Amino acid sequence: MIAELTAACADLVTDPDLLVSYQRDEADLCDSAPPLAVARPRTTEEVAGLLRVAAAHRIPVVPQGARTGLAGGANASANALVVSLTGMDRILDVDPANRTATVQAGVVNSALREAVREHGLTYPPDPGSWESSTIGGNVATNAGGMCCVKYGVTTEYVLGLTVVLADGEVLRCGRRTAKGVAGYDLARLFVGSEGTLGVITEVTVKLRPQAEPALTLVAEFPSVAKAGEAVSAITAAGLTPSLLELIDRTMLRALEAYRPMGLDTGVQALLLAAADTGPRAQADLEKIAQCCGDAEVYVATDAAEADALLTARRNAHPALEHLAATTFGDGGAVVVDDVAVPRSRLADLVEGVERIGERTGVIVATVGHAGDGNLHPNIIIDRTDPASLAAGRRAFDDIMALGLELGGTVTGEHGVGLLKRDWLERELGPVGLRVHHAIKAALDPHGILNPGKVIAPAVDSPA
Repeated sequence: MIAELTAACADLVTDPDLLVSYQRDEADLCDSAPPLAVARPRTTEEVAGLLRVAAAHRIPVVPQGARTGLAGGANASANALVVSLTGMDRILDVDPANRTATVQAGVVNSALREAVREHGLTYPPDPGSWESSTIGGNVATNAGGMCCVKYGVTTEYVLGLTVVLADGEVLRCGRRTAKGVAGYDLARLFVGSEGTLGVITEVTVKLRPQAEPALTLVAEFPSVAKAGEAVSAITAAGLTPSLLELIDRTMLRALEAYRPMGLDTGVQALLLAAADTGPRAQADLEKIAQCCGDAEVYVATDAAEADALLTARRNAHPALEHLAATTFGDGGAVVVDDVAVPRSRLADLVEGVERIGERTGVIVATVGHAGDGNLHPNIIIDRTDPASLAAGRRAFDDIMALGLELGGTVTGEHGVGLLKRDWLERELGPVGLRVHHAIKAALDPHGILNPGKVIAPAVDSPA
């Protein structure tokens, strides 16, 4: 079997010391194990050869990008073949006239942005890991980011895909035209499928003209409810900020402890808003400020100050890791949650999360994309303490239940993976789950593609 895999892809890793580094992504509370082997292909043809061998021997296949995911979707198991796509890092085509780019799955998000910048274009999706995560991984999880409020998530930019199916056949779906409605939208089916339906090897994306220079404001609120009211007012006024982020008191204090910026850590909530409308940005921010009521509002005076505020928001994850380490030492860990609710229920979500933290006795710091109702309650735990782990799991489950109760979804952008599989079943209901199983069975009849992720195998499934 190893010989056949090596014949399909010469770069095959079986060294146990190296296999450990491909064991898991960034999610906590998810099982993983060193895989059987790791293949590092550079072409679609090599991926197809690997899948043909895997299908013949019923080897589980786990596709991986940069392993920056936060739901365990890239976690390996002891009998699995990991197909690492980071070596497929070529930008195949940039077409300024049609505003498209075609890239291999391993191209890093920031590398694509840099490549199209010289043409006056940009690729808007900006997950927090944009400097290291790959386009293939972004597509597989339908990644979002801070600019989603204005520019949307990954699926809105995917025009076409090359996908290797479970039996090794190569499917090319989607199109390069600006319009097209022929047949089922297979490209969108694979977006967000987390490697459970096929292995994405190439992506054609839509590009946009670069935005005009942006300015940023910070609004400090005496309560989360007031911040929520401001978000609703901004939306009702028809304003479209390029960024609208909410930071709660615990998160704000963590940011200041990590990289001090002089923000007031005594406030209950903070909104960070940006307008990328060039000479109109100042006026647009003034309109947003008017929606913030009696909040203390500070407007960045230039692009450098605006960039500093944006950098502070991007420091959220390292700030939380710092908080976990200072609280629990080497055992400190961050469980990053990801729920989305209707914007009108945003304040209810944040206040509910605060109560969950108090009830379970765990630290929960909330930050997220207020503009589209997608927040990230971050749970701080001690991995070495069973009681802390149990409390963290209770808090996680309670937050999931709260999100659904408020009419929301269990994941806005991080995906399901292993972490939220059971909760997805609750959200889908029996009919939705049955349709998911039917699609999975049609495209992966032997259940070898990323088994156990997103949905549990059906009762009668070979997996």
